[in-house]
Amino acid sequence: AIITLISYSFSRPIQGLGIGMPILVAPVSAALVGLILSPEHSAPLAYISGTLGVLIGADLLRMKDISRLGTPYASIGGAGTFDGIFITGIVAALLA
Repeated sequence: AIITLISYSFSRPIQGLGIGMPILVAPVSAALVGLILSPEHSAPLAYISGTLGVLIGADLLRMKDISRLGTPYASIGGAGTFDGIFITGIVAALLA
């Protein structure tokens, strides 16, 4: 839920492109949350909370914004959001 709120607040609709967010927000947030909540299980917690948090916060909760972007179709988890999810996985693996 924490990463979902962070992802939602940092993601923005970008005209003609889709939903974007800064690439390091989700990985750093997920790593910090994982280390704070459960240091011994920080890697899986960072991975799970980071990937689901970005998918829910930056994609699913922003579905209403996609209709205003003027794009003919939308891809869930594409562009900046995919980068955030991918980098989150790398940071989580580095924590392990």
